[in-house]
Amino acid sequence: MQRAAAALAAVCARTLGRVYGSRVAVLAGGGDNGGDALFAGARLARRGARVEAILASSRVHQAGLAALRAAGGRVVALGAPEPGDAPAALPEAAVRAVESADLIVDGLVGIGGSGALREPYASLARLANDAPGTIVAVDVPSGVDASTGRVPGAAVRADRTVTFGACKIGLLVAPGASRAGALHVIDIGIGPYLPEPGVTALTAADVADRLPRPTAETDKYRRGVVGVVAGSDRFTGAAVLAVGGAVRGGAGMVRYAGPAEPVRLVRARWPEAVTTILEPGDDISGVGRVQAWVLGPGMGTDDRAHALARAVLDTGLPTVLDADGLTLLARDRSLLRPNLLLTPHAGELSRLLGVPAADIEASRLEHVRRAAEEFGVTVLLKGLTTLIAEPGRPVRVNPTGTPWLATAGTGDVLSGLAGALLAGGLDTYDAGCCAAFLHGLAGHVAAAGPDGAAEAAAAVLEAIEDTGVPGVTTAGSGLPTAPISAQDLPDALPEALRLLESPAKMEE
Repeated sequence: MQRAAAALAAVCARTLGRVYGSRVAVLAGGGDNGGDALFAGARLARRGARVEAILASSRVHQAGLAALRAAGGRVVALGAPEPGDAPAALPEAAVRAVESADLIVDGLVGIGGSGALREPYASLARLANDAPGTIVAVDVPSGVDASTGRVPGAAVRADRTVTFGACKIGLLVAPGASRAGALHVIDIGIGPYLPEPGVTALTAADVADRLPRPTAETDKYRRGVVGVVAGSDRFTGAAVLAVGGAVRGGAGMVRYAGPAEPVRLVRARWPEAVTTILEPGDDISGVGRVQAWVLGPGMGTDDRAHALARAVLDTGLPTVLDADGLTLLARDRSLLRPNLLLTPHAGELSRLLGVPAADIEASRLEHVRRAAEEFGVTVLLKGLTTLIAEPGRPVRVNPTGTPWLATAGTGDVLSGLAGALLAGGLDTYDAGCCAAFLHGLAGHVAAAGPDGAAEAAAAVLEAIEDTGVPGVTTAGSGLPTAPISAQDLPDALPEALRLLESPAKMEE
């Protein structure tokens, strides 16, 4: 506990900048997290901070409380309401302490908490969120389920979370991840005793090690040939975007097959793509040899699309199945094959599993695992914290997401990129994880604009490496950004790849 409290106090001090004369409010529950917060408060008080602890429970960590009082800290005791009693309003002294604090330490509930916060914890969480001070959470923001990321009621929205021993799943998976802020993982000596993780994340070095690299003997066929079946007369842009993700994602050759109008647009935007016009009733026999497929974006869901999807899937090649392809699969499970990478958002996964989309968003980890087990394939659930699941392997969380990617067509680019990695030799699990990583990094590059692209990518990668965990980048690189469109992403991919492969440039 003293190790944890010392690290917590150090993060708080760095966050404050100047400790002496600052005002700190410590929200202390009855468990060990409350003890950590009280001991940290004592350390800050000894450095000249004015520390006031709000005791939310009649049960309190006595040694921590004694240390705080000995250091000159003040205490406001609330106590828990009796069963059946209506929750009382927070005392004015507690409200004043939180609202005037430069820093609020959330030590209300730890990793053992489950379910919605009870009173007075819920009221204190809302009070802290509304206060102007910076919030530092102890181990996990109160109200976030540490094991799943679920947020069943009121919850603290932290600016930083200091977590001990290992990163908790709830800090990585939405919606809990959006409450964690920047993450600081503190080694307190329990690493050798921890089990194998159920959730992991790739770092920049992990992704760089997995990416296919050309050698002196490599030709365009060895780099990988991607077949793209996407787009329609109604959704022409999906074809252009998916092909762009594959071209800029490193494919040696991209073969596109679709109706005449999408073919014309693909030729105009990506003249290096080999195109085939598919008339109604045509199959894919004339497309040529490919090593992986991208199937579904904008292709429609009529009988013609269904027949085309079946023909592609019957090749048995690794396939990224997205968008309309997922809708076809939801209607006809006989399309399911091994070696698939499904890339749904919550709405599409809702149709696949027959579960309301709101339930999926509330419990993303549970549902991506269920989908992987039920379908027996790799499932990439898109979102701010994208999750990649495969039966028998840890769920991977993508660390590079940015809210600017929440715009139409970005998923089409992701599909093309993942297809290029599949054609380059990666399996569906690694292709999904690496594609999500690069896609998110390209989003930061595009949002920062040409002048700030390298700096933005370097800031994101540095943040991931500094903490060793994802989550810190979901608010962006900290640099000025602007909205992007899906067509910005393919052109941002080369810069993302360069930064990933060049540590020296990152340092510059």
